[in-house]
Amino acid sequence: MRLIVSGGGTGGHIYPALALIEEVKKQEPDSEVLYIGSTRGLEKNIVPQRGIPFKELKIQGFKRSLSFENFKTIGLFLKSVRDSKKIIKQFKPDIVIGTGGYVSGAVVYAAHKLHIKTMIHEQNSIVGLTNRFLSRYVDKIGIAFKAAAEQFPQSKVVFVGNPRAQQAASVVSHFKWSEYGLKDDVPTVLIFGGSQGALKINESTIQAMQTFSKRRYQVLFVTGQNRYVDVKQELGKLQLGSNIVIKPYIANMPEMLPKVALIVGRAGATSLAEITAIGIPSILIPSPYVTADHQTKNAKSLVDNGAALMITEDDLNAKTLVENIDQLMHDKDKRESMAKQSKAIGVPDAATRLYQVMRSVIND
Repeated sequence: MRLIVSGGGTGGHIYPALALIEEVKKQEPDSEVLYIGSTRGLEKNIVPQRGIPFKELKIQGFKRSLSFENFKTIGLFLKSVRDSKKIIKQFKPDIVIGTGGYVSGAVVYAAHKLHIKTMIHEQNSIVGLTNRFLSRYVDKIGIAFKAAAEQFPQSKVVFVGNPRAQQAASVVSHFKWSEYGLKDDVPTVLIFGGSQGALKINESTIQAMQTFSKRRYQVLFVTGQNRYVDVKQELGKLQLGSNIVIKPYIANMPEMLPKVALIVGRAGATSLAEITAIGIPSILIPSPYVTADHQTKNAKSLVDNGAALMITEDDLNAKTLVENIDQLMHDKDKRESMAKQSKAIGVPDAATRLYQVMRSVIND
């Protein structure tokens, strides 16, 4: 197979693409893959580190308000379409797939104009602008949340899950809490606002720390690399219990997750794919700062199935955080029930499913 993948801007678009590429290489080891990303996105650094050939386009997203920048955006888009056509003609792919982000708009649209088979993958329950635009042109659309189906042409939609889930489900964990100075036989809650941290989650957790120090369960608080120093300074005067550990970042998160009794964090598509693939009860605090409030819709898909609790950012404070965590950490049966429901939602073979749909498009 000769495959072009395009997706960028955030890890939510990039990591599912990388999981798909891994599966393609597993199924068809002789495959040739090219990744097309943007000059601005995280993919510029992440993808080449994986040894995947990478081409970049200078492109940017639209402003949601009236702005002169949008005229520049249109110009960059049209140029990126022309540049994409040149790359596609040189590479001669069997199929081009976009995993989201504005760069994939130019690449997949260019492939369509050249009569190349095309697909997109939508990770969220609310469809992004780029995938809305591309949906009229592509041959098939893979979705990770069933709620997204109604926002696309029905004849093109296939539910596949999020490819990142398959990587999470396949990890064999040898992790022990003793590596962090905690006890291996005590249930542990992970509070994690993302790699950069989340200010409101951090503030509420800091205010709750003295209460957590009196609990029998353990707390691993991951602040985000950019916020760690500030958090440590704020907590510097407090006497914390031995059941509390604070870290800026966790490099081996996939290995740790199977050992977590409860996770508290945002409701991004990649996080939820990992949580449900493994089957972890969760307390979700959707970010209100994302497009179309899609994290709230993502979170509700778990809450409605009894797999998670949800606290809105407006309702989040030390009191609500402690109450919700206590509710689950003091009730093992409830956690086990939620874990079962979480795993029932998960799609641990999502990358394989997406590969199979892609292969069927090529063969059609």
